[in-house]
Amino acid sequence: MSLYIETEGDIDFPFDIREIAEMTVDAALEYIDCPYEAEVNLLITHDDEIHEMNREHRGIDRATDVLSFPMLEFENPGDFSGIDEEMPELFDPETGELMLGDIVISADKVRAQAEEYGHSPKREYAFLIAHSMLHLCGYDHMEDGERKEMEQKQREILEKINILR
Repeated sequence: MSLYIETEGDIDFPFDIREIAEMTVDAALEYIDCPYEAEVNLLITHDDEIHEMNREHRGIDRATDVLSFPMLEFENPGDFSGIDEEMPELFDPETGELMLGDIVISADKVRAQAEEYGHSPKREYAFLIAHSMLHLCGYDHMEDGERKEMEQKQREILEKINILR
């Protein structure tokens, strides 16, 4: 697994952002049973920047906590059977890894939501990564059943790495 992390501005969390991100991405990939080595890009930014991205890409004029930009389309969430190693556009030509997509997280929202929900910034950061990893693998939460399924999967991924509320 390759995880490329970029930060914009001052990102000062009381934990190692790379360590927690790698643990969470690995746990999510294992939980989903991804049959490939995978590549994920993570950008940690601030409300102003994610607000602009949210407006540009989703037409929503406000900051959000996390944005997911999947590189793949799944017929069924988490079902990698439609992906073929003979599809070179899906795999990094240098590493051979499946390119899952990009995650963008607002550091400001991590802090604010951790305080609002009464848990640590580390837990909120890991939660947002787990949430986004599910999106990168085709899961969504537009309907009630989908939302409940994602909530369960997020909880189980965080339990797997022992980052609890």
